[in-house]
Amino acid sequence: MIYSSAKDWREAARKKVLFFGMSGLGKTYVSNILRDSGDWFHYSIDYRIGTRYMGEYITDNAKAEAMKVPFLRDLLLSDSIYIGSNISFENLTPVAAYLGKPGNPAVGGLAMPEYRRRQEQFRQAEIHALLDTEYFIDRAQRLYGYPHFICDTGGSICEWVDPDNPSDHVLSELSRQTLMVWIKGDDDHTAELIRRFDKAPKPMSYQADFLTRTWQEYLDQHGCAEAEVNPDDFIRWTYARALAHRQPRYQSMAENWGVTVTADAIGKVRDARDFDELIESTLETRAAAS
Repeated sequence: MIYSSAKDWREAARKKVLFFGMSGLGKTYVSNILRDSGDWFHYSIDYRIGTRYMGEYITDNAKAEAMKVPFLRDLLLSDSIYIGSNISFENLTPVAAYLGKPGNPAVGGLAMPEYRRRQEQFRQAEIHALLDTEYFIDRAQRLYGYPHFICDTGGSICEWVDPDNPSDHVLSELSRQTLMVWIKGDDDHTAELIRRFDKAPKPMSYQADFLTRTWQEYLDQHGCAEAEVNPDDFIRWTYARALAHRQPRYQSMAENWGVTVTADAIGKVRDARDFDELIESTLETRAAAS
């Protein structure tokens, strides 16, 4: 790790952290607090994905839908209207909307081959965005003069890496540049995430093998054909399984490549000083346990 002790962290002229864990546990919350302090550059992986690596996919998909409407088709073909993505740090809906949900097209579902194609596009985009971290660390200081740096990752980072492989390319690069911090939830947090997701199911990205397995299990248990699957029902059914699938991967990432803080501790952070103290105590605890 680039900071092996509380003293290293406390005396570092440049503090560089990467947050990982399930969406909804505080990654963006604490990133915003640090950014608002004025000394931290906030690099959002999801925003980078949506603007740099999937922007054309998102826009082209919206145009394809517009082309189905004769009125809009004529305007598009004559360059009379412009269709673009209004993505922002606060609104990442365009990425999720493009990913979509598999199932019955009559209720908004995607055929599984197309769904898999978009999943693979997202996987490649996220890996590229993660590997851009070094560039943005340099850019944050060289161009804007920020001394400190936050990489705010998406919940799916654990799907594309092998945390038990000491030569994993993505994790090797990220740990060389940042202190990797797992924001860990407990059973109550998990139950709340499931409750929230059940009320408003949102598209997710899945490891290919996990998707294949859970899709077949769903079809078998519900006795339905692929085109009969209710998209929202499938992703609700899959969500708790996805959490259970990701948890040990996050844990291995933290044990082998970084440190762990609890979601409750992150929720108590009110300013940059609170955060510094939290990381110091975390590094002290890790050093004492090793």
